[in-house]
Amino acid sequence: MTTSEKINLRVNELIDKYSNPSNSVEQLLCDQYPSNKLAYKIINENMEEYILSYGELKTQSTLLAHGLQKRGIKKGDRIATLMGKSKEYIITLLAIWRIGAVHVPLFTAFSTPAITLRVNGSNSKLIFCDQKQQIKLKPSNEFTLHNKLDVITTASFEQTPNWADRWEDLLTTDTSINEGLSLDPDAPIIHIFTSGTTGEPKGVSLPVKALACIEAYAEFAFDLRQTDVFWNAADPGWAYGLYCGILATLTTGTPAILFEGGFSAQATINIIEKQKITNFAAAPTVYRSLRAEGIEISKEHKLRCLSSAGEPLTPEINEWAKSFFGLSVHDHYGQTETSMVINNHHHPEIKATLRNGSMGKVMPGWSATVLKNNEDYPEDPGVPGRVAFIVDESPFSWFTGYIGNPQKSAEKYSQDGKYYLTGDTGSIDKDGYFYFSTRDDDVIIMAGYRIGPFEVESALSTHSAVAECAVIATPDKVRGEVIEAFVVLMPGINKDEGITKDLQQWVKTNFAAHAYPRHITYVKELPKTPSGKIQRFVLREQRKNEILRNEK
Repeated sequence: MTTSEKINLRVNELIDKYSNPSNSVEQLLCDQYPSNKLAYKIINENMEEYILSYGELKTQSTLLAHGLQKRGIKKGDRIATLMGKSKEYIITLLAIWRIGAVHVPLFTAFSTPAITLRVNGSNSKLIFCDQKQQIKLKPSNEFTLHNKLDVITTASFEQTPNWADRWEDLLTTDTSINEGLSLDPDAPIIHIFTSGTTGEPKGVSLPVKALACIEAYAEFAFDLRQTDVFWNAADPGWAYGLYCGILATLTTGTPAILFEGGFSAQATINIIEKQKITNFAAAPTVYRSLRAEGIEISKEHKLRCLSSAGEPLTPEINEWAKSFFGLSVHDHYGQTETSMVINNHHHPEIKATLRNGSMGKVMPGWSATVLKNNEDYPEDPGVPGRVAFIVDESPFSWFTGYIGNPQKSAEKYSQDGKYYLTGDTGSIDKDGYFYFSTRDDDVIIMAGYRIGPFEVESALSTHSAVAECAVIATPDKVRGEVIEAFVVLMPGINKDEGITKDLQQWVKTNFAAHAYPRHITYVKELPKTPSGKIQRFVLREQRKNEILRNEK
């Protein structure tokens, strides 16, 4: 059997595995593994370790599932999580899926307004949080909900407010749960929101059958093996950390690491060394930060695979990584609507020589092309165009449209439905390597997080000193891109360092702590079309030209 035939056979096996209508998600992601098998080693900020086995994960998630059923939660109900990377978080996910409910992930840096938008947009019936996050969910005029929402916190008895219930109190031995609840392959298990580019974030439903694509990515791109110790450092509040961290771990049963603490270069190296990490994935900003810190790593480390996603990987990272790790970082590309689809794969059967600036080749199970900008016809090799996927030739494809948004859904496909349009611009060479160029939309990618300018502008514009504003991405050596805001101040307001700090804090408080503008430029007016639409591309060009002038 040829390599191509073996790979195609594996693709078909995965599709069959996750297309079985008798599937139960808990069996696929937990109960199939031996009870003594390591699921996660969870490390807290003090570097203390907790071992979570699949046996404990099954027992605890079953108890929690009982408790959810007693509260009236049923198949298809949306359950949100606003939790750090803890034991309770993993157990909660499995409990949600045991009863056929749908997980709504919330990034822990979100402020109350961003949380409100997603809770209302998903019609969540219940939200799990931890002690650090629960203040954001306190009943207030700011936290205005369309429907009743129960709050469950992992806080201690003394720290639990009177408007929330305790996580531990939901653990019950009631045996009313429907064991082995089967789900249709198209049944949703995750309701996740895009970052929001030209409007409010859009809801995406990830069905059971999408797990085939995710396990394939874990196998083909990461080359995960049972002998590996896997660590995806991305936050599971976003697609890459959830799909390719949590689900990649649970679909393959690969022993994995969760780190509860915030990013620290030294802590990252300490964990890689002490835990004997073999397979590490993170956004390029993590690698840039390690490079900038000038720290050292033992030559005895066990790393064999390094991966990166979330933003384009710049050449200087691999120049450094080869001398620091003795390995190259493999760049990967994907979207919330597809998972990862174009990669520099690690699997030995499909691994190819890395090429500078390339995000790799299309993953088995997908068919990709680059279309001309003005017509739905393939572009010539090397010429930038629209990155697209051929739907009928992509058996791993699972996206069917945004929830409740037919107009935006239609925009993701060519008129004849043949192509899924990523909204990104790139090129492909004669050997099938893809190169990312830019985005058709205005999304900002900072430290691996996709940030929609609409939400940042929405928060910023509510400040009493702001008349109007526009947000773009500005190049940054560490983060790849950072947010820059162009602000028109209200009459009588003077621009100074004080107002800049005030506006930055305002965005942190009213949107998200990670998504505030690092730079604020004050202007008299914003460039607009005749119809009054802000032309962000003009601002980007102005900034690009200014950077080029300064480099001369």
